Amino acid sequence: MSERQAAVTIRRGRGPLRAVVLVLHGGAEHGRATVHPWRLAYLRMVPIAKSLHRATARHGVEVRLLRNRVRGWNAPGLDAVRDARWALDGIRAEHPGVPVVLVGHSMGGRVALRVADDPAVAGVCALAPWTPAGEPVAAVRDRAVLIAHGTKDLITSPADSYTFGSRAETVASRIARFEVSDEGHAMLRRSPVWTRLVCAFTLDTLGLPPSDGMLTGMWTRPIAERLRIPL
Repeated sequence: MSERQAAVTIRRGRGPLRAVVLVLHGGAEHGRATVHPWRLAYLRMVPIAKSLHRATARHGVEVRLLRNRVRGWNAPGLDAVRDARWALDGIRAEHPGVPVVLVGHSMGGRVALRVADDPAVAGVCALAPWTPAGEPVAAVRDRAVLIAHGTKDLITSPADSYTFGSRAETVASRIARFEVSDEGHAMLRRSPVWTRLVCAFTLDTLGLPPSDGMLTGMWTRPIAERLRIPL
């Protein structure tokens, strides 16, 4: 790691540990500014992390919210990817053999899809992900993947996430993509819908009892339907 250190907020589960959820925030294509706790991209994921904890803590699931060192993706160094791998290394060191679910928004969604090849990762939930043309799909091989994108998102492209999902379908163990109507990039207009999706996918991926029937029958739909599920 560089002179600046990424930070992780940990919300412990109850009883024996069964799994960990790692939550990744958004950022920018370029940027060396420090990610302070009051930065909006980070704050956007705080309520999602808290909701995940409420939904899963009783099952022994721990939720970790990563705060990156700097705000940018910063190719070719890929600072955000390096921070996520650092966080995953920490999880595996502390909890060897425990499955991990990744939840990421915007740039954090791209990061999650990139680091899904970590051996601990069981699934990825990418919210309004930044998936530019040519984004590699190999990392999600044999992983469960859920993508959700607002139909009015002007920051990251819903068309690009559809294209990514179409390509990833050939390698993922299972994949679905939701189109959240009347919703933009910030996930604020219909925030309960995003939260329900994240919690439902996490429980489903870990084989835990569902909180509701939101995902019932989703994985068995034809792929053409599964990549354009309206919400």
